[in-house]
Amino acid sequence: MLGEAPVVLHWPQQQENNLSVNSEFFLLGFKNRQSSSIFLFCLLLVIYCGTICGNLLIITLVSTSKNLHTPMYFFLSQLSISDILLPTDIVPNMFYILLNNGGFITVNGCIIQFYFFCASEGFECFLLTVMSYDRYVAICNPLRYTSVMTSDRCVILAIICWLLAFSITLMYCIAISVLTFCGTNIIDHFFCDLVPLLENACSSTYTVEFEVFIMCFPGLFIPLTIIIISYINIIVTILRLQSIISRQKAFSTCSSHLIVVSIFYFTLLSVYLFPKGEETLNFSKLLSLLYTVVTPLINPIIYSLRNKDIKKSLQEMINKCAKLSNNVIFSR
Repeated sequence: MLGEAPVVLHWPQQQENNLSVNSEFFLLGFKNRQSSSIFLFCLLLVIYCGTICGNLLIITLVSTSKNLHTPMYFFLSQLSISDILLPTDIVPNMFYILLNNGGFITVNGCIIQFYFFCASEGFECFLLTVMSYDRYVAICNPLRYTSVMTSDRCVILAIICWLLAFSITLMYCIAISVLTFCGTNIIDHFFCDLVPLLENACSSTYTVEFEVFIMCFPGLFIPLTIIIISYINIIVTILRLQSIISRQKAFSTCSSHLIVVSIFYFTLLSVYLFPKGEETLNFSKLLSLLYTVVTPLINPIIYSLRNKDIKKSLQEMINKCAKLSNNVIFSR
């Protein structure tokens, strides 16, 4: 995907108009000094390693611990898969860009990177909606919870989230792939996002913009509306509880999810809905860095630090590993 020098292809049908078609983009990254780039590289490397280890730990605990075989933790393991996919799509190229003060990426590679980025973000959007519904049923209709959130239904909901995310993103990428990119091939970002791609297109982007506008309603605003309605009902139900202990216990079961939802939508809406200018470009990059790199690290920390079941399962796993290592040592 990355190369050392730009390659410009000249198509015969474009030569009549004295236009050249770009086959590569140059990602500027953060345009830092070399010392700052090395520091940022080391920091992001630590964050990335922590993200992979933390989310793999969540997946392992949910898969092996019988105490965590519940809908909430199943959805949490799916969220961890998404949190591994997203930074893995972005961070390796970012490392190359940081160490080389920019880097080239092919047009096809750029579209592929955008595809997995958008698909993982879309999946998280749908999954957080399903998780809010799960918390709504658990708190507002606890007697029906086991009959509504069955294991088969949870698997089906997860599959639907994955299919919706990848299919919607595929339509975007098919429309982007037929665009012609000519003129400047510079992208002032550290990964291939939708807006920079459209800005570099010299053919009509109406189809892509129309699809984005149409799909934003079912893909973003409907899930956000469902989440808001779910938590309004959850808060009303909690406030009706007479016991303070019951209120605290009910709120603790959904507080972690509410924090994750707030961080996700705040950064996402800040980057894509607020007006942009040159003075806000660097701030936009920082927000993009937050939800592509930092948030996947924060999610397992939020759920693990605020969850007694995960702490208990982790302690059991540590004890089993310690006993196993002792048995191996004594057997020798």
